[in-house]
Amino acid sequence: MKTGQNFTLTSWLSNDIPDSGSFTLSWEPVDEASQRLIIRRSHQPYWTSGNLNDQTFQYLYALNSPGSQSHYNLSSVYSNEARYFSYERTNADLPMWILTPKGQLRDSDNSTVWTPEFCYGYESSNGCVESSLPQCRREGDNFSEKNGDFAPDIARSATDDNSSLSISDCFVKCWNDCSCVGFNSSTTDGTGCVIWTGSNNFLVNPRDNSTLKYVISQSPINPSAGNKTEESKTKESKTWIWILLGVVIPLALLCFGLLLYTKIKHRRKEYERRKRDEYFLELTASESFKDVHQLESNGGKGNDLLLFSFSSIMAATNDFSVENKLGQGGFGPVYKGKLSDGREIAIKRLSRTSGQGLVEFKNELILIAKLQHTNLVRVLGCCIHGEEKMLIYEYMPNKSLDFFLFDENRKAELDWPKRFNIIEGIAQGLLYLHKYSRMRVIHRDLKANNILLDENLNPKISDFGMARIFKENETEAMTNRVVGTYGYMSPEYAMEGTFSIKSDIFSFGVLMLEIVTGRKNTSFVHLDRTFNLIGYAWELWQQGDTLELKDPTLGETCGIQQFLRSVHVALLCVQESATDRPTTSDMISMLLNDTISLPTPNKPAFVIGKVESKSTDESKEKDCSVNDMTVTVMEGR
Repeated sequence: MKTGQNFTLTSWLSNDIPDSGSFTLSWEPVDEASQRLIIRRSHQPYWTSGNLNDQTFQYLYALNSPGSQSHYNLSSVYSNEARYFSYERTNADLPMWILTPKGQLRDSDNSTVWTPEFCYGYESSNGCVESSLPQCRREGDNFSEKNGDFAPDIARSATDDNSSLSISDCFVKCWNDCSCVGFNSSTTDGTGCVIWTGSNNFLVNPRDNSTLKYVISQSPINPSAGNKTEESKTKESKTWIWILLGVVIPLALLCFGLLLYTKIKHRRKEYERRKRDEYFLELTASESFKDVHQLESNGGKGNDLLLFSFSSIMAATNDFSVENKLGQGGFGPVYKGKLSDGREIAIKRLSRTSGQGLVEFKNELILIAKLQHTNLVRVLGCCIHGEEKMLIYEYMPNKSLDFFLFDENRKAELDWPKRFNIIEGIAQGLLYLHKYSRMRVIHRDLKANNILLDENLNPKISDFGMARIFKENETEAMTNRVVGTYGYMSPEYAMEGTFSIKSDIFSFGVLMLEIVTGRKNTSFVHLDRTFNLIGYAWELWQQGDTLELKDPTLGETCGIQQFLRSVHVALLCVQESATDRPTTSDMISMLLNDTISLPTPNKPAFVIGKVESKSTDESKEKDCSVNDMTVTVMEGR
């Protein structure tokens, strides 16, 4: 309870492979009177021991039963400092509990297991956690191990040799597939799956040396009883004919349509659920997770990503209370939280309705784990609970740059030295992403509300859900799915889907103009001409009136030459042609070295004059500059 450390027992992937499997055994006391062991499969409750009471558990009576070979002294501690369970073997020197790849708990030298081979969801008297049954399964259905084979003419098999699939994964695949009649591992080391579908006509051969197979045994359906006379049967049949003609047939057609619709919808949801489960299985198997089942931070040491328990996040955020809500992002709300060790964190709770959540979730989680820089926000880990997906960040007490920059009262807190420090910090973060990190990264959504500020108002680039990794010899790429924010997008990206480090340079140029002026890019509209901030700055620069751009709240803190140089560099960054824009290294040198002469910028992109009447084809262009709206798909002209 002091360190937040939680110890769990993890199953092997198979009996021969000691990689982490799907099951974990943990001690989860609810309160002093309710203390129990829980086996989880893929982080979801699977089996529970029941409460510890008088040297035994409700569903682990065999531990100390009269006929059991193994007897134990069981004990537990529940205090403010620690909560744990321990056991002592009374008739052996080295007691050991083993959690098998099937999720069974047994003693090291006892062939009798204490928990069921599979939990089906309909049985709770043996400790299995109840869950909803697949549409095609009934209470009493189960799998039994048999020697032999399925009739080859009416059953077919499909093999998946994925080495990360355990026998329990094969069971889940078969149990949820209405056409599946049996399964087994596809390899001799107990990984991969063979799934049989079709008829469950199984040819048993006790002398067959083939591998044992798990075959479905379906519970019988109780037929309705009763005997009727021939006369009553005839009368009833005539009655039913009229009912069928008048009512039942139309009703049956309606029911058939509803059933078909429900079945299609169920299959779609089931497919999406399976893909999501496979996705997160792949995600948590990433090398970025050194200990997938560690639930809390180890005091901030190391850079490994951590899985936080849902209960710890609920406690940290006071059940996601409104008071702890920091804001609403493009993919869901962000909350402030406080862990049991006192550390403050920020939790991005991805919206269930977000169609992009899975891709961006994995992208940001795995990508950020490999990036370490003082001007990049640090991701501590994530929490995955059913359909809930949450990213856990270090907490930034001063929120984001736009919180100060575009507020008439708070912007005065950002004097010129602080603003220039923010510009330099963002530039250094970009340089790291573009040149010095282990992979070249294009952010693709650089904007004011993606720049977080720490307690000293130092900037940290955040939100890498849109980012793309470039290969070593790759300089640009194209996409049919344009993502980013109107007003910050470079013209070649917005119109053609082409992006490179010069796309981020353009966004940074827009951001620089916003920082020095304290105005949003889209805040300029004139009666005779339509301007954005870029166009307004370009016109003043051409007239020699650049100082009119200065934010009045800067007052006497503004260094004139540094201000003019910043505007000049910003205009070089937003030039229409990507080749004209400076590289990240050159851009930083121009900002920080007063002795470097600056080239004359060409006309920037998106400088639009008064709109004249055009032909129908030419007038299809839309005004897309909305600073605080993130777009995901956009069609170019």
